[in-house]
This record gives sequence, C-alpha cells and structure tokens, in this order.
Amino acid sequence: MKQIPATMLLTLLMPLTLLACSSKEDAPSYEPDFSYEKDTDNANYVVFTNQSQGDYLYVEWDFGNGATSGKSTDKDKVHTIYYPLKGSYEVELRLWGSKNTSSDTKTVRQTVVIDADDPDYVNPEDLLWSDEFNGSTINFANWTFETGDHGWGNQELQNYTNGDNAHIEEGKLIITAQKVNDDKTQGSYTSSRIISKGKQAFTYGRIEVRAKLPHGTGVWPAIWLLGANFDQVGWPACGEIDMMEYVGFEPNVIHSSLHNNASYGATVNTASLVVDNCEEDFNVYGMLWTENSISFYVNDRANPFYTYAPESKNADNWPFNKPHFIILNVAVGGTWGGAQGIDNSIFPQTMEIDYVRVFKHK
Repeated sequence: MKQIPATMLLTLLMPLTLLACSSKEDAPSYEPDFSYEKDTDNANYVVFTNQSQGDYLYVEWDFGNGATSGKSTDKDKVHTIYYPLKGSYEVELRLWGSKNTSSDTKTVRQTVVIDADDPDYVNPEDLLWSDEFNGSTINFANWTFETGDHGWGNQELQNYTNGDNAHIEEGKLIITAQKVNDDKTQGSYTSSRIISKGKQAFTYGRIEVRAKLPHGTGVWPAIWLLGANFDQVGWPACGEIDMMEYVGFEPNVIHSSLHNNASYGATVNTASLVVDNCEEDFNVYGMLWTENSISFYVNDRANPFYTYAPESKNADNWPFNKPHFIILNVAVGGTWGGAQGIDNSIFPQTMEIDYVRVFKHK
C-alpha cells in the first residue's frame, strides 16, 4: 500500500477539524426560566410567563396540577392556571433545542404554594346538594319561611316574617333585621328565619356556609341544624347542631355547640373561636360530621377548633345518627343575644350568605 505523506494527511484532516470546531462553536445555547405571580383578586389563579433566553424550538409546561401545555412554538404565551385547593405544586418548564430530541432539552422547576382553598370551588363528585343563591328569588324547593313572634323559648323580640326580610341580591341571600319601633319589646323588630325542613335533610357529610355577619349589640345570627324528627320527639331529644352562633355584644367571637338530652341550653358541648373581621368579611363556617364525631372549623377544614365525639354513644348524647335540616336566621334580643341590651341605632342589620353546600361523607 502506498503511504500517504504526513503533510498530505494533515492537509486532509484540517478541514474536518475546523468543521468540528465550527459546529461546536455555532451550536445554539439556551437557558430555561419563568416567572409567576398570583392574581390580586383571587390567589388561587396563578399567571406564568416564560422568561427563557437563547435559541430553542419549543416550550412545554407542566403546571403540577394535572394541566400541561404540550410542545408549543408559542414561546410568549402567558398561562393563567387555576389551583382551587391549598397545597404545594411543582411547576416545570421544558425547552426543546434545535435537534428536537429528548436529549436536547433543558428543564427548570419552581414550587408554587397555594395558601388556602378557593371558597368558591366545588368538586361536583363530592357535592350532594347546594344552594348558591344565583337565582332572582329564594328557591322554595329548598326553603320555607318559618314565622312567629315567640323566639322559640329564647325570649327574642323579633317577628319572623313570611319573606319580607329576606331576598336574593347579586348571588347572595340577604337576611335583614329591621327595627319597627324603639320600645325594645316583643314585635319591636322583624327578621327572617328560613328552614329546609321537609325539603332538604342530611345525615353525615361536610356542610359549609359562606357568610358575612351582622354587627352591633342585640343581634344574634345563627347557622344551625335540627333533627328532622323534631315533631315526633321534641327538643332536645331530636338533637341540635349549632355550626355558628354570634352575639353582637361580643365582636369577632363565634360559637359552635351541640344540644341533646345529655346537655342542652347552657350546654357543656361548646367552643368559641376568634374570627377577625367576621362582620366585614365573608368566612366559611363548616362542620365535618361522621358516624363517630362532629368537628367545627372556620375556612380551613384541616384545623377544626372543636370536636364532639362521645366515646360511648347512646340516644341521649348522640341523636346525630339521623337526618337533620338546616336553619338560617337573625334574631334580635333574647336570653343570649340581648344579654347586654339592644342598640337601636344599628338597624337595619344583615347577614349575607353566599352559599350553603353539603358534601358527601368520605
């Protein structure tokens, strides 16, 4: 074989060497990066913006909640992603380089923390029943006005009217307590008490009511339940579950209680919680009700402030294994609400209810 001179071999190899160097130097470079910010009106919506630099073909997002973008050439698209539930979500942005192969990709990740559940989120798989109050009138398939002037043993001073003190406005139920005169006697005030008796009743589950409370000395709003067998066995044998009671002379303190044959009236089965600005802001008042216990919470069901769970259950201490119906009302005066008198200058006063929701027991 004829030997190729070294000088000629060097000449032949130089273009290949230069080509390799040139390819390495000319290979496009890119670095993935993105920014995000929470929506100012609803922190459960997060806005993502691609901030990547360099020369690349595609972007691909994984938002950590099951939502993805797929490979896309739209590098400037801003994504607004909804995270309805509290938690930490790992968000990933992947860039595809000029070779368009999995080996020619770069990835950046950031963790997005959602501090609280969106109070307006409803998982339809869990929801048993709700009234969102989105119609123009109160839905009488769900509610009845309970009327009367005796306060059901509590010496309240309002008359409950047949609809004059409740209406729907901008997706909310508005219950209004009005002053009729300055006498501070029975009939000096009107209000509403609506009940789901005979229409909607539930045993076990998670019940949530999002509401803003009235203020001032003398008002006594409540969100509560009574046993559906009330007419047969009476009170307290039917059981009473007070999800939320509020007396205006004690601002920003809500109370949750249970009444039964074992303890009723000034029941020992009760607890209180400070809820700042409950008269100015909406809060979710909720309960988790199982065959073993009833727990009460405000806004965060993972952190109940009171749980009732008698170890040995019987008809006296646990009438809560039967259907109960829901009651929404604003009382004026009475043995508790009027314990420090009534300030007539505060009226009218309203309790606004955004929704009532009942979720299945899991």
